[in-house]
Order: sequence, then C-alpha cells, then structure tokens
Amino acid sequence: MSVQIKKVETNKDLRTFSKFANKLYKGSAFYVPTMPVDERNTLDKKKNAAFEFCDADYFLAYKDGKLVGRVAAILNPKANMAWKTKQVRFGWIDFIDDYEVSEALINQVIAWGRERGMEHIAGPLGFTDFDPEGMLVEGFDRLGTMAMLYNHPYYMVHMERLGMVKEVDWLEFRITIPEVLPDKFVKMSEIVKQRYNLKVRKLTHRDIKRENYGQKFFNLINECYCNLYGYSLLSEKQIDQYVKFYLSVLDLRMASFVENEQGELIAAGVAMPSLSEALQKCGGNLFPTGWWHLVKNMYIRKPDTLDLLLVGVRPDYQSKGVNAMIFTDLFQVYKDMGFKYAETSAELETNVKIQQMFGIFEPEQHKRRRIYTKEI
Repeated sequence: MSVQIKKVETNKDLRTFSKFANKLYKGSAFYVPTMPVDERNTLDKKKNAAFEFCDADYFLAYKDGKLVGRVAAILNPKANMAWKTKQVRFGWIDFIDDYEVSEALINQVIAWGRERGMEHIAGPLGFTDFDPEGMLVEGFDRLGTMAMLYNHPYYMVHMERLGMVKEVDWLEFRITIPEVLPDKFVKMSEIVKQRYNLKVRKLTHRDIKRENYGQKFFNLINECYCNLYGYSLLSEKQIDQYVKFYLSVLDLRMASFVENEQGELIAAGVAMPSLSEALQKCGGNLFPTGWWHLVKNMYIRKPDTLDLLLVGVRPDYQSKGVNAMIFTDLFQVYKDMGFKYAETSAELETNVKIQQMFGIFEPEQHKRRRIYTKEI
C-alpha cells in the first residue's frame, strides 16, 4: 500500500505529531525523549513568537493504516532575506526505515515550498537556531542531549538517496573539567581583565528582573550569532519568550556575565546540568512523577555531566581572550559543584577559534551533525 500524507489540522493531530519520535525511539539507550507538551508549544502558531514572521505546516505519514513518519515544512522569510536565498526548511523529521516514507515526506515539503516560490530545500532546521537542528551523521552510540536531535543511522542514507548533499556540518565535543586550570589560562584571564577594564558579574534572578538582563543577554546573542549559518535575529517578542522559559529555571551559579567599564554586557557563558538521563527515566512526561526526576537532577543529585548551552562574545571584543575570563570563572564553579564533564553545543566545523579554546580541556569530538540541501 502506498504512503498517505495527512496534514496536521487539529489539536489531536498535533499531539500525535509531537509524540511520534518518543514512540519511534522507545527503548533506545542513546535517544533523549522530548517533552511533547513543550514541543506542542513550539509548534503552536498561537504560542510561538516565531510565527510573527514564520509560516509552517506539519504532516504525518501513514502506511497500511499505521503512523510511520512526520515532518514540518517551514518558511522563515527573515532568514531568507538575511541570507539572500529562497529556502524551504524541513524539520521535526522522523520516519521508519522505509524509503517510500522518507521520499513521501520530503516530496511533501518540496511541493509546499514550490507553492511559495522557494528554490531550495534544507534541513533539518527549526524556525530559529533555538530549535533542534542538524541531522546526526556521527556519534550514534553516544547519549544525546536535551537540546540536540538524535536519529538512526539510516536517516542519512535516505537523505543521500533522495539527492540531498551536505550544506554545513556542526561538531560536538565532550570535554573534561580540569582539576586545576593551567596557569597560562588563568594569567591570560587576568591580563584581559586588566587590559580592557572588564569584570565578571554573577547575577541573581532579582538582578535579572530589575535590570532587564534577560533582554541584554539575548541582544548579545543576536550580535554574536548574526553571521552564523542560517541565523535570523530574535524579535523582542521571541526574546521575552526565551527569557521567561530559560532564565526562570537557570541555576545562575552556572552562568557568567562579563561587563566593560561602561557596564555593558560584552560576553556571557551559560550552562546547566545534563537532563538526558532524567528525561530517559521519565520518558519525556512530567506527570504523574516525571517532574521529580527533573527536579532531583537539577537541584539535588546532579549528574557528572553538564551541557554548555551558549557562549558568546560581542564582535568588537572577539579574539581578545575574553573567553578565558568566562571559563576561568565557570570551570571553578563546575568543579566545586562536582561536575566532571561538559557537553558542548554544536559548533560549526569551520569555527576553528572555539575548537582551539577547548584544546586545554581534553576535548573528544564525538558527534557530527549535518544540514542537507538540494535544489527543488
């Protein structure tokens, strides 16, 4: 029987869409379950601020009456304008190992994009860089992270069979928290601090609210990331949404903010305890007892690994050693909190500077993820 594609049109359809990946990977030792309620909020056109400028539709694939795949077709005009392209994105793609299924899903996105005048397809991508993106092509036998996609090895075989080619790759590293930072690293931090009249600032949640620091932080991220592949500047509404979601739960001991003598935020680093094992234990469900695994993981019995979420340095302060100040502060905190390892976020393979910075921390490049593309 051929594959039938059904457009998501009801709340029930959206719930089915958001739960599919957890069902497909049930029992996997390496997949980290998503929280379907969070995924639905991201995909909900009434709740996600990205829909101020994005458009999207979601599709389910059925074969012999059984759900066998899903995909999102996404248009981000802001990114297309910034990067001078006519690109339709595919995201939230999952499917069984059946070429008819993957072909039907990708063809649906291509048709959707052509109707809107697009000339290329690329993905996996979300609405913005703060959504899961990049198909795993190396590191299938390593535990995933909450923020990154996991997929079976056969996915990339299907993409290549469909005529997709590499557009960009990201690398991920597992680094060791050192017992003692090298003297030259600490000295560099102090030299940079004195030379540019900088200071590391530790904030409370009250400080963040009183000084509107969440907005300052994401404005910094906009400045730091605007030239990275596919990035679209966050709107004020998006920033408000991310401030509410991220900074309300962040353990601020694990965040470092660097200010200049004018009190301007010029660099920051943010991390959190890895939630991977906790999410596996609760299956991505907060209720009835899943919330306890997450609370215990974040505040009571922390894992030995943390996730480095974001590190950014304002462009006019880059290549001046400011990163040394951030990591001199944070790695002592991590050590005091009992962490042994850190998982980096995905770094473009061409970002040699950040890779060199990780060099003193015994980095293991253990994952690679890819954006696939082709003309349509």
